[in-house]
Amino acid sequence: MSNVYCLTLKSLKMKQFVTFAIIAAFVIACGNEKKDAATAETTTTPTVASGPDGEKIYKQYCVTCHGLYGDMGASGAANLAESKLSAEERIAVLNNGRTGTAMVSFKGILKEDQIKAVAEYTLKLKK
Repeated sequence: MSNVYCLTLKSLKMKQFVTFAIIAAFVIACGNEKKDAATAETTTTPTVASGPDGEKIYKQYCVTCHGLYGDMGASGAANLAESKLSAEERIAVLNNGRTGTAMVSFKGILKEDQIKAVAEYTLKLKK
């Protein structure tokens, strides 16, 4: 009976060792990814902050009606891909909205530099 007990104990210890080895390998592998990512962040060329990201703001506030490419036209939204408005005119529309349409004023929602960034981004949507 003691031989059976020893074999069971050895088998249990082996299972525990294998489990520990798998967990240790997983932790080590995950730890290396974080280290590599941190190293990559410090070794990449730093970018200069140039103001608000017009594309990001557009995707947050405008995509619902204008669509990703500016041509969706939901709720009567203008087709920005075909619009002839200048950047200044687009800024005015963003600031004041359009009477009689679903286009609201973003003057109290976005800062002036954010509105300008969105207007400039929408110019890139032209076909």
